[in-house]
Amino acid sequence: MTAIDVEALARPPRARANAAHLRLWERAAIAAVTVLLGFFVFLPLCSIAYEALRAGVPLAAATFGDPYARSAIALSAITAVFTIAFNGAFGILAGWTLTKYAFPGKALLLAIIELPLTISPVVAGLALLLVFGTRWPIGAWFEAHGMQVAFAPPGIILATIFVTFPYVARETIALMSETGRELEEAALGLGATLWQTFARVTFPRARWAILNGVLLCNARALGEFGAVSVISGNIRGLTDTVPLHIDVLYNSYNLVGAFTLAGALALVTITLTFTRSTIDARMHRRANIETRN
Repeated sequence: MTAIDVEALARPPRARANAAHLRLWERAAIAAVTVLLGFFVFLPLCSIAYEALRAGVPLAAATFGDPYARSAIALSAITAVFTIAFNGAFGILAGWTLTKYAFPGKALLLAIIELPLTISPVVAGLALLLVFGTRWPIGAWFEAHGMQVAFAPPGIILATIFVTFPYVARETIALMSETGRELEEAALGLGATLWQTFARVTFPRARWAILNGVLLCNARALGEFGAVSVISGNIRGLTDTVPLHIDVLYNSYNLVGAFTLAGALALVTITLTFTRSTIDARMHRRANIETRN
């Protein structure tokens, strides 16, 4: 008889019954979560793949030869690049400023950073359209100087930056708040400049959190629909991103094209999400190891 069996038999009968009851509930909970994930996540994704490939792989592949589809993919990629660059830089700056310094209005700035997560993307797109449209002085000034923002790619980039604004900042702020500022103060005390301290102390410790936020920001930027649909004007070949083009294809009954692009977009975002989850798990393992040591 093993030690585990002896330990189990040494328990009172009621304790053994409670342990068996708990294991039963654990299995039921795991089964329920698995069924719900399969119903709400796995099944819809499988249906997209089925609809995209039902007419054959050649017809699905022909979707990517359409000039409008290529234009939408290019615009989505450009938008994601600008969004990642801006929000990445802002997230690092916000993490550094809000965790290393104390100043009046700090709580208000943290609340403002979180604000885009609480506002409907459609409302955000409408607000940006009012500000950068010709009805307001800012939009009129841009228009007078030959720079169109609304109903043009710059407006799409601004809308995407707005809705993805908090992601890198939240990850960076959370990690830098946990690590404190002792090492930075030690480096500054030893004669390092502010830039040297950031490059050799702060950034290496926060790089995984920054990459985690960038991947989440990228996935959100590629799939944004609400804010972009308001400010873009849905001009085919000019202001159509991939989500907007999917909507156009679906409403024009081009189901193969719509589901093919939807499947490709889902594949990209799922890959980004799994990569982010892997990085997040690695961060937690490293944090646990540092805590034990």
